[in-house]
Order: sequence, then C-alpha cells, then structure tokens
Amino acid sequence: MATIRCDIVSAEKEIFHGDVQLVVATGELGELGIAPRHAPLITRLKPGQVRVTMEGGEEQSFYVSGGILEVQPQVVTVLADTAIRAKDLDESAARKAKEDAEHLLANRTDAIEVAEAQVQLAQAIAQLQALERLRQNLKH
Repeated sequence: MATIRCDIVSAEKEIFHGDVQLVVATGELGELGIAPRHAPLITRLKPGQVRVTMEGGEEQSFYVSGGILEVQPQVVTVLADTAIRAKDLDESAARKAKEDAEHLLANRTDAIEVAEAQVQLAQAIAQLQALERLRQNLKH
C-alpha cells in the first residue's frame, strides 16, 4: 500500500517521523484525512488530536495545541507549539487546567483574561478528548 512521510514537530523537538497510510487532524473547518497523493495544502489546526495510521494498520495518537498542517507531494508536516503522544498526556493535569479555566471564565474581569481562559479551556478539553479516544482504541 502507498505511504506518505509524516513529521510531527513541536517547538521543542520532533515528536514523530515515519511513513504512514493516513493522517487525520482537526483543521479550522473540520476534520481532515490526508492520504498519499493528497493535493498540497496548508491549514491551521485547532487544539486536538492528530492520528496517524501506520503501514501495518496500527494507529498512533498525538495531542497538539493547535498549529499548522502542511501537505506536500511526499510529506505531511504538523507544526505545533505543543505536541505530545496521547499516551504521555497527564489526565489529572488536564482536568485541573480545565477546572482552572472554567473558574477564570466564571470570575471574568476583562476581555484579555476571558480570551486566555477560553484558549486554556479549549486545550484542556482537547487533551481530555485525546485521552478518551486513546482509552476507547485500547478497548477494541
């Protein structure tokens, strides 16, 4: 089966590099599926999960805090400020971040704090959703 190279890179390091059958990520306008020979494109990513399907059918999941997805003829690149393998996410830290952001929103004082709290809340929810998907995949 045909493959395409995928690179997932955070501001700190390369998280993943390999040949894959499919890359699934959430862009600003919805979920994208990138397979070999996909048309070139660039889009912004929402905080959430990036899933890659390896040549043997194994799926790996990653959390990204948002970023850019670039598709070229031979490579898919995900550039994110934060990228973490889903299995390495800290559920208790994500739940605390969600609670803190909800508290800030409930006690909002100015527009800047509200915007920051909304971003923190979206990122925490995306991390928890990535963990839940990982758990569901492990059950199957």
